[in-house]
Amino acid sequence: MSVVLGYDESPGAARALRIAVELANAFDETLVLVYGVAVPGPSGEEYRTHVQAVREAGRTGLRHAVTEAERVGVPTVVEVIDKKPSEALIDAAHRHAARVIVVGSWGESPMRGALLGSTPHKLLHLSQVPVLCVPPDSF
Repeated sequence: MSVVLGYDESPGAARALRIAVELANAFDETLVLVYGVAVPGPSGEEYRTHVQAVREAGRTGLRHAVTEAERVGVPTVVEVIDKKPSEALIDAAHRHAARVIVVGSWGESPMRGALLGSTPHKLLHLSQVPVLCVPPDSF
């Protein structure tokens, strides 16, 4: 089994990282760090350049998360997936037999999440794996 974390260095991601590392450590599980790369646009050179930039930003953020997990001895797997974040997390959770998906929230209202389609909101309604939504420190 594993613990899957959606990590993007957003304000809510820092605390979610700490919680996910604690869970993975407590259950002696691998921490699967996931970054969904899907970007809008059909194709062309501008699209490819944008996708490459988003992938690199994801890899950079995930390196920070790997460092935090390794500091306490939690093994990690890193995945940059060409899907929307919620789809990427659900896909990774199934492939890695996840115990739980952990995501940070921005402290937005449930109505705003429903209207704008936040990743935590989508996961809570679409995932068959339990989802832990972690509010930011200053919530």
